Amino acid sequence: MMKNYLSLIKFSHTIFALPFAMIGFFLATVEGNGQLDWRLFALVLLCMVFARSAAMAFNRYADRDIDRRNPRTVTREIPAGVISARNALFFVLINCALFVATTYFINWLCFLLSPIALLVVLGYSYTKRFTALCHFVLGVGLALAPIGAYIAVSNQFALLPIIYSFVVLFWVSGFDIIYALQDEEFDRSLGLNSIPAALGKKRALMVSNVLHGLTALLVIYPGIQATEFFGLYYWIAVALFIGLLAYQHFLVKPNDLSKVNLAFFTTNGIASTIFGTLVIFDLYF
Repeated sequence: MMKNYLSLIKFSHTIFALPFAMIGFFLATVEGNGQLDWRLFALVLLCMVFARSAAMAFNRYADRDIDRRNPRTVTREIPAGVISARNALFFVLINCALFVATTYFINWLCFLLSPIALLVVLGYSYTKRFTALCHFVLGVGLALAPIGAYIAVSNQFALLPIIYSFVVLFWVSGFDIIYALQDEEFDRSLGLNSIPAALGKKRALMVSNVLHGLTALLVIYPGIQATEFFGLYYWIAVALFIGLLAYQHFLVKPNDLSKVNLAFFTTNGIASTIFGTLVIFDLYF
């Protein structure tokens, strides 16, 4: 049963936003007294797990009828009958409650902002029904990770974690457009909205290119403006991250989507993990 629910929420995909949340957390820690608060660290990790589990399970619940009609998604847990829609929704409610409860033990600002965070990450599931900008709503949802983790430690907003939030916004929106290329024709047939359905594969890839270009520019900014925190390892992280961004665009072509999963899952997961690890290492050493 646990394996089924982990599959439902694609738990492995947590790797996309988690390293950026950790950057926000450790940046705030270094700006403070530099002492790692393990209790707070555990609470932030739990928030990430609960929020993402709720968001992903709700997406599967909201899209259950669509998934039944899509050959690519018909084997997902709810349309396949592995998990009932009722149990999936119950799972969502439990994770939402645990997320809000966990923020209460972090600080008051996180607690007050927790319903807004849930509204964004859950609301994404319905956006493709009325706007092709749904990819950006997903990006905003994951972009809450670095600023949220920073607030958890510092109890305030700051420029650098906001910059990282915009990095995540453009990065995630760009690779979600690539992923959506697979459903271009299906989305059109059902009147669903996406950048590929609205613009076609070639123009959608151009939009993704622009978004990842903006991602590259933004990820460079902290290395220039925050030299008190970042040095050689940061620039190695930047070079590898941008290189992997470019690599995924060589993998996917308008007339060849055979490597979409490699571009979406593997390349972005490696990029995020390497970048987060090297940036945190630079912060401390």
